[in-house]
Amino acid sequence: MPKPLVALFLLLSAATTLCAAEIPRALPAGTLPKDSRLQPPKDLNGYFPFQPPQSKEEWAKRAELIRRRVLVSQGLWPLPTRSPLNVVIHGKIEKEDYTVEKAYFESVPGLYVTGNLYRPKNVQGAVPAVLFAHGHWQDARLSEETEDNLRKEIATGAERFEKGGRSRFQSMCVQLARMGCVVWQWDMLSDSDSKQISREIVHTFAKQRPEMNTVQNWGLYSPQAEAHLQSVMGLQTWNAVRSLDFVLGLSEVDPKRIAITGASGGGTQTMLLAAIDPRVSLSFPAVMVSTAMQGGCTCENASLLRIGTGNVEFAALFAPKPQGMTTADDWTKEMATKGFPELKQLYATLGAADNVMLHRGEHFPHNYNAVARAGFYAWLNRHFKLGLKEPVIERDFDPLTRDQLTVWDAQHPAPMANDADLERRVLNWLDGDAERQLKDSATALGPLRKTVGAGLEVVLGRTFASAGSVEWDLKSKQSRDSWVEMTGLLRNKTYGEEVPVTFIYPKNWNQKVVVWLTGEGKSGLWNAEGALKSEVRSLVEAGTTVIGADLLYQGEFLENGQPLTQVRTVANSREAAAYTFGYNPTLFAQRAHDVLTIVRYLRTTDVDGHPRPSRVSVAGFGAAGPVAAAAWSVAQDSIDRLAVDTQGFRFGKLLDYRDPQFLPGGAKYLDLPGMLAVGGRNPLWLAGESVVPEVVAGIYAQSSNLDGVELYRGEPAQQEAAAARWLLK
Repeated sequence: MPKPLVALFLLLSAATTLCAAEIPRALPAGTLPKDSRLQPPKDLNGYFPFQPPQSKEEWAKRAELIRRRVLVSQGLWPLPTRSPLNVVIHGKIEKEDYTVEKAYFESVPGLYVTGNLYRPKNVQGAVPAVLFAHGHWQDARLSEETEDNLRKEIATGAERFEKGGRSRFQSMCVQLARMGCVVWQWDMLSDSDSKQISREIVHTFAKQRPEMNTVQNWGLYSPQAEAHLQSVMGLQTWNAVRSLDFVLGLSEVDPKRIAITGASGGGTQTMLLAAIDPRVSLSFPAVMVSTAMQGGCTCENASLLRIGTGNVEFAALFAPKPQGMTTADDWTKEMATKGFPELKQLYATLGAADNVMLHRGEHFPHNYNAVARAGFYAWLNRHFKLGLKEPVIERDFDPLTRDQLTVWDAQHPAPMANDADLERRVLNWLDGDAERQLKDSATALGPLRKTVGAGLEVVLGRTFASAGSVEWDLKSKQSRDSWVEMTGLLRNKTYGEEVPVTFIYPKNWNQKVVVWLTGEGKSGLWNAEGALKSEVRSLVEAGTTVIGADLLYQGEFLENGQPLTQVRTVANSREAAAYTFGYNPTLFAQRAHDVLTIVRYLRTTDVDGHPRPSRVSVAGFGAAGPVAAAAWSVAQDSIDRLAVDTQGFRFGKLLDYRDPQFLPGGAKYLDLPGMLAVGGRNPLWLAGESVVPEVVAGIYAQSSNLDGVELYRGEPAQQEAAAARWLLK
């Protein structure tokens, strides 16, 4: 070859190598995708509007999803086993027209719910019952208002009596008993007689506790507790459920007339119990239902709870049953124009427009004062047909002292206060109980999907059916030896998300596609020299399209090119995961959403003028292995085959809630093996495990699919090549 031609050949070869080494980009260097998820995360002070449905049928579907979200977030999917309450009622105090008793019971073994039971005298027939959740007034049930504050409240009209006004909580209970109702007022965790878990843990938790962040015998707020959906809020919600069990166990109570009310944090408890327990027939959450602040205490926040929803919609779950609510000069002050009209519209759609009421009180500060209580009395009187003349006027009474109300005495000694071991034991019991129930459901794929699968749909927050509308924006197209390389953006128009992807499209396409996911993003398709990896090339040369993607905070999502080591949190100094992940999906979940976006596009849209693929497979390696498994669990059989290297990963082993792989609920539903088992009907190639996990083996043993599960036991360095060979079968 003449020297000039040799020089030209070498120059062209060098240029070809240089071009090959440049990983294709969908966007110019330094430009980030226009993705809604790059905005600051939402927090409890955001705006939470409620969009009323257009029909009963539309609401029925939406309500099922939101109710399941509430249950899952509270650790109540499935509901814990109802252990014996072991009720103790003692110390009856006789008044002229009512009695007061002391009571306590166990909501789970060893955890006591304490309170007072008010009953009307001269009961004839079955009577209504009211559950009264007190909220954030410290030691509410046992407290007395100061002289100065009481005088101010009387002067403003908030309270009426110098004696009865000393306890708004006793005032409510006494009046309701006089109206003919049984009343159960119980303590929030850490308040009054409920001291087993401290106030610092329940209400003012600030910093993670290293001694509680352990893989076994963990404590509240730890990554392990979050991974198992265990929270203070969940414990309080379960205490409310067991309170209802307790009340319905009283012989004189009419099960068709059960009400719950409470203000502030008690309003939160009211909304949630009314939303999830069909035995409640009337609800009255005070000064809490709002499109604004959703609840600032750790006891009012749980991971997953308010992602895509909020308190107004929680209240809506009670429709069409009777529901009243109050406002004050606080975060509820705009409810009359923001939130309540939409609730009213929902009730009208359900044919019960008169069953929802707003008792306005913006001229008072945050409260459950005599004026607000009067609104509740009238609402209860009307809907429970108590037959009292309206307006119902609260009467004065002689309040009981702290010593008269407390449930603990020499014959009924209080359990240990601030008991860290109790905290661990309760969480351990709940974990074991849930695991037993979920494993029992793994007898067949159908039951598994109704328990584990339905839980994971909430945990991950998206399914194939809800993956959104996706369009393709081609940015570059290059013809190579035997394939075409297309790079661009998959735009999820429903959610305002973008996924940079590269299609390696063979010129002899066999209508099969493999989505190849790695911890590095779409650059994982190429080796260090800038050539397609041999395993990827083997797929392409066999006629299979291979897709590489930059999932959120991979590749083109990174400004400096450095992988993310900790996820973002909201601007709240308190180290509780729920303040961030009660309002925003985790990064892990969002990456699973990106996989669903890709699969949704492949299943619903012709790719660059070519027909839809006949087979869609997903392969996940490194940090993307668990993400691929998660997407598989909610893909609803839209992924035909999964090849995954788990690297032995388990959500229950993470020790930092800011870890990019952190996922609330990730461990609860049988951890990563549960995600894999839910795929049950389609072939699975598995690496990184010494044996096929028991739940996976059990489900696949029942499958009629002859391919079943293939466990890879070879060298880690050969995993991707082995996966590619399996995908070609």
